[in-house]
Amino acid sequence: MLPENQQELFYRIALTFVKDVGAVTAQKLVTHYGTASAIFNAPLKQLKTIAGMGEVRSKAFKDEKVFERAEKELEYIEKNNIDVLWCVDDDYPERLKNCVDAPVLLYYKGDRQYLNYDKVVAVVGTRKFTDYGQRACEKMIEELKGAGVMITSGLAHGIDTIAHKAALNSGLPTIGVVAHGMDKMYPAANRKLAEEMQQQGGVLTEYGHGAIADKSNFPMRNRIVAGMSDVTVVVESDIKGGALITAKLADSYNRDVAAFPGRVFDKKSSGCNELIRTNMAAMVTSAEDLLELMNWDEAVKKKPVQKQLFINLSEEEQAIYKLLTDKDNVHADEILHQSGMSNSKLAATLLGMEMQGLIKTLPGKYYRLD
Repeated sequence: MLPENQQELFYRIALTFVKDVGAVTAQKLVTHYGTASAIFNAPLKQLKTIAGMGEVRSKAFKDEKVFERAEKELEYIEKNNIDVLWCVDDDYPERLKNCVDAPVLLYYKGDRQYLNYDKVVAVVGTRKFTDYGQRACEKMIEELKGAGVMITSGLAHGIDTIAHKAALNSGLPTIGVVAHGMDKMYPAANRKLAEEMQQQGGVLTEYGHGAIADKSNFPMRNRIVAGMSDVTVVVESDIKGGALITAKLADSYNRDVAAFPGRVFDKKSSGCNELIRTNMAAMVTSAEDLLELMNWDEAVKKKPVQKQLFINLSEEEQAIYKLLTDKDNVHADEILHQSGMSNSKLAATLLGMEMQGLIKTLPGKYYRLD
């Protein structure tokens, strides 16, 4: 027999394990009965009259396997210091409460103060990002420093990981929503990152321990990312990318959606361009655009242009700087052709500019502004 102070928590966990009772139905039951224990103690005859229930689902509340799983989960969260967030708790993400399909229960590791941050920005995108996508993501988040925002994403490969790391590097809080239990980390390479995030944000999931990163879990994860955020920013995505699912979910929750535009022939920007074309997303090219979109622009003032930059550059450096300003990246051969410099002079100039932090070398002898 569980102690009285643990019984309600036990039934809350058990509710998430009842077969064929999803988030929407679970929310209806909580609204009707008030507590999880009241749901489980309700007469079968009464329970099956609740909209969406029926006799088969109602009988599932008496399944012993449900209680066995709940007991194991309760032991696991106590042993591993995992917080449990119930759908009516003050700590439960307030924005998510307004979503009809929000989970009734969430597991969280991290600092609770970040769960209801003043301004929350979801940053999502493709796993197979380009240099353009990485640069756009990092630059936007760096420029959001001081704007009082929290960054959320899905802790996946690609733009998600870039967003979380950029947030940590900029001193911004960040929460990752995962599609599996707290005993796992997918991808495994992000385990250390997840641990670092718990000191400056946290890791959130609706899945109990033992749950794997099943393919069907990712769209469910995405609804949490979208639902707990004020705005979802799609940095780079194919037309069928998972990031577009998050964007469409955010739109269905009446949240703002923004996207970085890409060139019309870039497949990895086709999803972003489509969101902008169909007016589902506002076009943004910087943190300034995002802050203006959300009426948060008073938080950060645009950095003044470095008027002295060209005065401090040599004639050769100015020519290269202007060339790189006009394009995302330029091959060394093109710079050589356009500048008219010798190979040795160009190599020395490029090295000098890189050491000054003006340009960055990319794979394949390409260069871009840093």
